[in-house]
Amino acid sequence: MTTQHVMPGQNPAKGILFYMAGIFFMATMDVMAKVVATDVHVAMAVWARYAGQTVLVTAIFLPHLGQIARTRYPFLQFARSVFLLMGTSLFFLSLTKLGLAEATAIMDINPILITLGGALILGETFGPRRAFGVVAALVGALIIIRPGTDVFSPAAVLPLIAATGYASFVLITRKVGHDEDPRTSLFYAALLGAVATSIVVPFFWETPQPMTVVLMLLIGVAGSLGQFFLIRAVQYAEAGAIAPFSYLGLLIAAFWGMVLFGEFPDLATWVGAAIIVAAGIYVWHRERVTSA
Repeated sequence: MTTQHVMPGQNPAKGILFYMAGIFFMATMDVMAKVVATDVHVAMAVWARYAGQTVLVTAIFLPHLGQIARTRYPFLQFARSVFLLMGTSLFFLSLTKLGLAEATAIMDINPILITLGGALILGETFGPRRAFGVVAALVGALIIIRPGTDVFSPAAVLPLIAATGYASFVLITRKVGHDEDPRTSLFYAALLGAVATSIVVPFFWETPQPMTVVLMLLIGVAGSLGQFFLIRAVQYAEAGAIAPFSYLGLLIAAFWGMVLFGEFPDLATWVGAAIIVAAGIYVWHRERVTSA
């Protein structure tokens, strides 16, 4: 008997670790994008993210590019690319109007959408452990956001829409994950974005500072690594199992917002973050125990 593909839920603990690595790189990319957007137009940061990943993936996998470019799901690969581009563009734009931690906290509604979408669309289980993790993490995020404050400005709609796009991207990635080479998904996740942004970016081009150029290059690298780990994660674990760990990005955003931008989280932010971390550790522990 051959086992070419990993079945859903076979190793959720491993999937969670891959997902956390992916979130780390994606959150780091967001920080660099916010820095770049302080020097040049945000469209250049979005272009760097997709053009960089396309060039990197093409260069690394060039000998096998013909094989990698073959996909069993052309429509789904196109759709996931569109959703990812939508999510990235709107979230990067929100970083120019909101604090890093605030934008990330609003964006982090996407685990709710991922878990619910996994149950409704993909037929994944939604047991009490996953429900607890999602609800607890959402409570922590709401404590940080505090509805009714200045965070809920018109600009707050941007990360909300971005969250919908990102959740759709994750769900489609999960759908194709067991029948598609991870390199294929990585390639197509960047290709459409690279083409679209390369058409648009000349209209917004500004001469960047040398450090900005370096950060633009690093955005492409971080985005590539983040996408690779996220794709691997959904091959080992169901969407609902890894969803609560999206909140790791919130902690990273709060840290770098404080260090680089002087955005000091208050007590409520730390309380909410503590709840998020506790919920994530609990879900990860329970998933590892039940899969042993």
